Amino acid sequence: MEKLLIVDDNQDIRQQLKWGLNQDFQVLLAADGREALTSFKKERPSVVVLDLGLPPNADTSVEGFRCLEEMLVINPAVKIIMLTGNNERENALRAMRTGAFDFYAKPPILSELKVIIGRAFHLANIEEQNLSLVEPDAADLGDQWGMVGSCPEMQAVFSTIRKVSASNAPILITGESGTGKELVASAIHEASLRRKGPFVPINCGAIPENLLESELFGHEKGAFTGAHVAVQGKLTYAQRGTLFLDEIGELPVNLQVKLLRFLQEGTIQRVGGREEITIDTRTICATNVDIERAIQEGKFREDLYYRIGVINIKLPPLRERGDDVVAISEKFLKFYAKENKKKTMRFSPAGAAFLRRHDWPGNVRELRNRVQRAVIMCEGTSIGPLDLGCDTEPQTPPEKLRDQLSLREARERMEREMILAAIERQSGNILKAAEDLGISRPTLYDLMRKLSLHQGTV
Repeated sequence: MEKLLIVDDNQDIRQQLKWGLNQDFQVLLAADGREALTSFKKERPSVVVLDLGLPPNADTSVEGFRCLEEMLVINPAVKIIMLTGNNERENALRAMRTGAFDFYAKPPILSELKVIIGRAFHLANIEEQNLSLVEPDAADLGDQWGMVGSCPEMQAVFSTIRKVSASNAPILITGESGTGKELVASAIHEASLRRKGPFVPINCGAIPENLLESELFGHEKGAFTGAHVAVQGKLTYAQRGTLFLDEIGELPVNLQVKLLRFLQEGTIQRVGGREEITIDTRTICATNVDIERAIQEGKFREDLYYRIGVINIKLPPLRERGDDVVAISEKFLKFYAKENKKKTMRFSPAGAAFLRRHDWPGNVRELRNRVQRAVIMCEGTSIGPLDLGCDTEPQTPPEKLRDQLSLREARERMEREMILAAIERQSGNILKAAEDLGISRPTLYDLMRKLSLHQGTV
């Protein structure tokens, strides 16, 4: 039987729901967030009925939202139905934005709640069946589609991509400019059942407003001055494929209405036309703006936000991805060295240290640009900070270091800098570098592994 987890601190409600649902589902019960997460990790239910008000903060929604968010991290495909009070509409909408499947006001009427639960299981089963049809290689999207990332945040992104690719649910990808949102959208398309159809990207912020409607929906002959022939829009070109709307936050409000209508009904009208055209395409949107703030300012429709963001994928900025920056840099270095017919190149210890230390406001796009430039401009085979566009070696003030780093982090930073400096002094000779530091070679190798210092980058 399918597993259903019910989380509520009210014993009467738990028992009532178990009694009414036990014949159709394997019902699991939890009275608080700790029990719920323990049971969720162990039993892996496909559907959860979750009360917003849970101990130790039963009068607030804090614990309910914590459980919701942690469950979605563990399994982004889980269908979570939130139980809310009649006066908790704002919390219910927030739960939907976070990723809940649906919400239902207390007290629960068993027959009505049972319909919602059945619908949730039906969708979960369809998504699981579709996922089984996707080629096995799609499970390793990180390597297969050129995305590098070993940090926990990126591993979670890869897991989400694998799970959502089998469904047709609209997806919203958020993150700073340059974090790779289009690459993620392309990976979802290539791993989906629509991969044989076209992947059509369009940047909503790069096209003048007076041309964007025609670009998206197409236009009929004579619709406006210069419209000498009928033209198909990007939505039509994406038939049986995927439409990627980058910078969706820049979409004018009047076009948001037309896009919402398409997402609701699956039909469009060309500019100047009256014919309803049926379109079968999946929509993936991306933005680097705060959509919720744009909604508050009246710049983005709330109902459209719920439509495009059934599933939300948030990409971390490069500065929060740890040693991923070095792995990505090495990939770019290898590519551009080959493209420019250069000999085998490497980053010097100081160059690798700069890669880790720099804030990367432009994220992966900036990193690619700097590495490409370094390969072209570097006269030798060792790329240092100057080649990467750093004129000086900025030093962190001691007081700032104390404020920002723990004792362990400060010790690791010092060890890293001393090891890199010793290896550079000894021209990459590990044995001599170990002698320089007064330690054995195996100890140095152990420290390098602990600090994620790969011999190819030092």
